[in-house]
Amino acid sequence: MSTTPDPTPRHTALDALHRSLGATMTDFAGWDMPLRYASERDEHNAVRTRAGLFDLSHMGEITITGAQAVDLLNHALVGNIGTVGAGRARYTMICREDGGILDDLIVYRLAESEYLVVANAGNAQTVLDALVERSSGFDAEVRDDRDAYALIAVQGPESPGILKSVTDADLDGLKYYAGLPGTVAGVPALIARTGYTGEDGFELFVAPSDAEKVWQALTEAGAPVGLVPCGLSCRDTLRLEAGMPLYGHELTTALTPFDAGLGRVVKFEKEGDFVGRTALEAAAERASSNPPRKLVGLIAEGRRVPRAGYPVVAEGRVIGEVTSGAPSPTIGKPIAMAYVDAAHAEPGTSGVGVDIRGTHEPYEVVALPFYKRQK
Repeated sequence: MSTTPDPTPRHTALDALHRSLGATMTDFAGWDMPLRYASERDEHNAVRTRAGLFDLSHMGEITITGAQAVDLLNHALVGNIGTVGAGRARYTMICREDGGILDDLIVYRLAESEYLVVANAGNAQTVLDALVERSSGFDAEVRDDRDAYALIAVQGPESPGILKSVTDADLDGLKYYAGLPGTVAGVPALIARTGYTGEDGFELFVAPSDAEKVWQALTEAGAPVGLVPCGLSCRDTLRLEAGMPLYGHELTTALTPFDAGLGRVVKFEKEGDFVGRTALEAAAERASSNPPRKLVGLIAEGRRVPRAGYPVVAEGRVIGEVTSGAPSPTIGKPIAMAYVDAAHAEPGTSGVGVDIRGTHEPYEVVALPFYKRQK
């Protein structure tokens, strides 16, 4: 039986705090979220050079437990979750039977037979429903834990020092794409060295009732080094510069991981069948013999900003489509990600433009990412 979605936006545990800070709020995937607090350019630059603090409590957390938890995940997802060690995380995807991408995910292995799946906000219910359906026949439980967590991210070169001052965890020993339990500001947290900005940083899973305490502690610890609160707007320009895909833009059900240039996340060598295997094997073969459109970076020669859906053109014909575009504060020019025909995908390919309201604006084709931090 279908139900009508609730039109009332949900609020995170930090909603009142965001409003007290003067945030401009926006509806995002059914949540009322901070878009920006002051200048999105200043927020972006703070993350690149100092540190920024994000509320990501709209993300969807799903816990998988039981003797066959890993078998369920290997069946339901395209990655090999069996090779994820305790305390580590893995970027992967969940696909339909036809190979179309339902969502991209991060899976954390919390214990021997306990995993935390983190889905995008707009896809959380879809992912939950798919995992429940695919759990049939497995000795495993799928639990909706979206209300059990608030998620706070501190990102940027100063973030390790800021977090060290309010945690007992061994951050120096915490590798990228790893997570460990600890305390932050005296409250229990899962501390993960992950993020969506292209910078070093951490994502902190805490109880919603503890969220404000953690946010305030990080704000105070970060004040001397220039940490600022950051909204979703600068999160988008940061991930775009870092060449990270966004579901609904670079990833959709109309694309397989091979179409998106992310075939590496599909692990055919793992034991047993998985949802979409047959379709994905065919997609892999097609991609090797007849390359699909390739995801590339575009840098504007002028000042006009490309937007998702704008045609990419060359030699008087359409050769692709922009998936994401924005002014880049770091590069100082408009940038875009786009799927283009393989013949025009090599960096430096000349004669490529974007049709912006009838005018073909010239763009340089570059390899992704646009920005890579210095280690």
